[in-house]
Amino acid sequence: MATTAEYLQTSKEETVHMQSVFAIQQKAYRANPMPTAEERIANLKKLKHAILNNQEAIIAAINKDFSGRSRDETLLAEIMPIAQDINHTIKRVRKWMKPSRRRVGQHLQPASAKVVYQPLGVVGIMVPWNYPVQLGVLPLVGALAAGNHAMIKMSEFTPNTADCFAKIMADTFPAEHVAVINGDAQIAAEFSRLPFDHLLFTGSTQVGKIVMRAAAENLTPVTLELGGKSPSIIGEDIPMEDAVERICFGKSFNAGQTCVATDYILCPRDKQDEFIDTYRRVFSRMYPTVAGNEDYTSVVNERQKQRLQQLVTDARNKGATVHVIGEENIADGSRRMPLHILTDVNDDMPVMQEEIFGPVMPVIPYDTLEQALEFVRDRPRPLALYYFSYDKLTQEHVLNTTHSGGVCINDTLFHVAVDDIPFGGIGPSGMGHYHGHDGFLTFSKAKGVFLKQKFNAAKFIYPPYGGKLHQLVQKLFIR
Repeated sequence: MATTAEYLQTSKEETVHMQSVFAIQQKAYRANPMPTAEERIANLKKLKHAILNNQEAIIAAINKDFSGRSRDETLLAEIMPIAQDINHTIKRVRKWMKPSRRRVGQHLQPASAKVVYQPLGVVGIMVPWNYPVQLGVLPLVGALAAGNHAMIKMSEFTPNTADCFAKIMADTFPAEHVAVINGDAQIAAEFSRLPFDHLLFTGSTQVGKIVMRAAAENLTPVTLELGGKSPSIIGEDIPMEDAVERICFGKSFNAGQTCVATDYILCPRDKQDEFIDTYRRVFSRMYPTVAGNEDYTSVVNERQKQRLQQLVTDARNKGATVHVIGEENIADGSRRMPLHILTDVNDDMPVMQEEIFGPVMPVIPYDTLEQALEFVRDRPRPLALYYFSYDKLTQEHVLNTTHSGGVCINDTLFHVAVDDIPFGGIGPSGMGHYHGHDGFLTFSKAKGVFLKQKFNAAKFIYPPYGGKLHQLVQKLFIR
């Protein structure tokens, strides 16, 4: 074990290295401040091939970090979205790069105007542990499409994946273009203090505030992808099997360790027992057993598992009823944890105050849809909201009267997989967007340009004021 002096020395050396990489990237960007479409597409293809060619190493590293991460979930949530997003971007980046023409008013003629999309320079990307490759690469796709250089800080809680990803990127890009930084929380803090041209952070709301505070010292613009308590609202009309099947898939995926996973259920009061019975049946169909089931992902580490267990214990001690869905005692040597549905909860319980981020799910009964919506509106705006009903009028009502980062109607999670819509939070669940065109825009400066050539009509309104033309301009344009 390193002494305090050795730790401080190592931390100092890593910080100096990080600052050196940042300076090298700044210099490299200035040497080529507007990469061509061909250069950007070539970089995106290199990135795609690097991920696909190393997918087995990525799967193995993530599995080791989680002590049991479903292979298929890694393919579905890490590899496939990256390939799809890169394909989507390659097809459209030429169009996105084109300056957009804008209208010039009659009083400014003859002239023209346009918006030029310019790379920002060097961007920082801070990656969480729950989807440690996808949430590093998808922002990188937007950054490269926009012509930037990038530094990526991986999570210290998935060290095997961090090392694997660092090697892949080092074999694919020179450090002056894309660099991966690994290290502990102190290194992450120093990373957030670098004067990036843009910083994208994915993680908890609490840490997001710290990152934003550090970035503010440099007036670095930020995109914050945070979390929050995302509700699923079950409508009166929908068959319970339809709703539960889709909620169960989304909540079980990655063992609920997803920023847009359902955090709690709002259910019609007279259907609460039906919901739990249906959930138990659907869950057992998807996961006949939890112990030893390679389709069911483990909680990432012991600290997180203990946190989840404490949420359940606290709720039970304060009067909640706990319904265990799956085997209660798992003895397979993993951190697999069955779903715990909680009823009879109240706002004094931490499970109703904190983002759960795991296989625990409170159910809150409601009497009217408006009561359910008021429950959501009374709380911080969530990253996602899910509404289950086949009634189009109530679908529209829910969309128009609630705020959230994104919405699925009659599904969960899958809005994140749509490359052509923005992904991002609102208020406590984040700010800014990325994915597809929105990622390109996030990492670009939309620079307004006004163009005039030799003839200058404006000189007729120059001082000294009071001439006939000046009087005419006042009469025509000042009402």
